[in-house]
Amino acid sequence: MSVQSMKIPGPDHPITITRNTSRVIVKLGGQVIADSHNTLTLRESTYAPVIYIPRSDVDLSLVERTHDHTYCPYKGEASYYSIPLGGARAENAIWTYENPYAAVSEIKSHFAFYPERVDSIQVLPA
Repeated sequence: MSVQSMKIPGPDHPITITRNTSRVIVKLGGQVIADSHNTLTLRESTYAPVIYIPRSDVDLSLVERTHDHTYCPYKGEASYYSIPLGGARAENAIWTYENPYAAVSEIKSHFAFYPERVDSIQVLPA
């Protein structure tokens, strides 16, 4: 196995994480997959912001861990989950950093959802 390089966020590749007071609800196939008042928004460089939902606010009976992994030099190794009730569209719909690098340690034990692989990610006012 090759050694992965780690990079530190900085001016050339900023990463910020902020707590949200809004309620976030993720739905698929008429089911609430996640419902949280305690989410984080990660903003990374020029990418779209990503909402991270605490694992404890996700209905784990509706998700299934896959064998897929990816690597980000700024965050570490991501693991993936599918939502079986969504069929092929919802395969690897969720990613999580179980042991993120120190610079983004707040996202540990949080799930992020690909918007195109679920029916909705609603952000409601606090």
